[in-house]
Amino acid sequence: MKKQTLYRWIFYIAGMVLLALGLTLNTKSELGVSPIISVSYCVASIWDFNFGNVTFVQYCIFVLVELVIHLARKAKRSLLLMDVLQLPLSLIFTRFMNLFSARIPSLATDCAGTWAASVPARLLLLLAAIVLTGVGAAMSLNMRIVPNPGDGIVQALSDCTGKPVGFAKNCFDALNVILTTAIGFAAAGQWVGIGIGTLLAVLGVGRVIALFQHMFQRKILQLSGIA
Repeated sequence: MKKQTLYRWIFYIAGMVLLALGLTLNTKSELGVSPIISVSYCVASIWDFNFGNVTFVQYCIFVLVELVIHLARKAKRSLLLMDVLQLPLSLIFTRFMNLFSARIPSLATDCAGTWAASVPARLLLLLAAIVLTGVGAAMSLNMRIVPNPGDGIVQALSDCTGKPVGFAKNCFDALNVILTTAIGFAAAGQWVGIGIGTLLAVLGVGRVIALFQHMFQRKILQLSGIA
């Protein structure tokens, strides 16, 4: 049992790190960021705030919404505790995002004049970002410990509305894109953070999660003692 618990935590932490790396690489391709962090990216870019810190604030808002939903539905204390534990998780998660962001250059700006700044190179980075985001999300969710707030709020909205998680995810992504667009045009007069990469992330991450689950879920669950 101790070995299985160790595996469970290794998979969970590795998944969170890969998820943070994937989301960061998505921004570094400069082709459009993932919808779930598009609002924080837009705000950080326009007002020159720290991206990780703004994302932490956004995640805190997500957790607050989850708590309101679960309290209104008179959820069990264990579920409320899981909501609260998302706060320290968010702090650690966004520190990893800050670390990766500080170490990884933005291709179009920091690598201007080189092949790395070309569209093919940026598309390759975007592809890597989508794969890492999907794999990281799948690994961490499979361990059923504390969800990332971006996943937690989607689950809460799904429970509240009675709609499937996939539908709730699509609606929530659309809401984030609308908010990002509104902020961008109101404050900067242009799109900020929204691009082809945003659309590809919406379509691609889910497919990567499905493929990863099909190929590796059973083995990972067995190793971690969940299945």
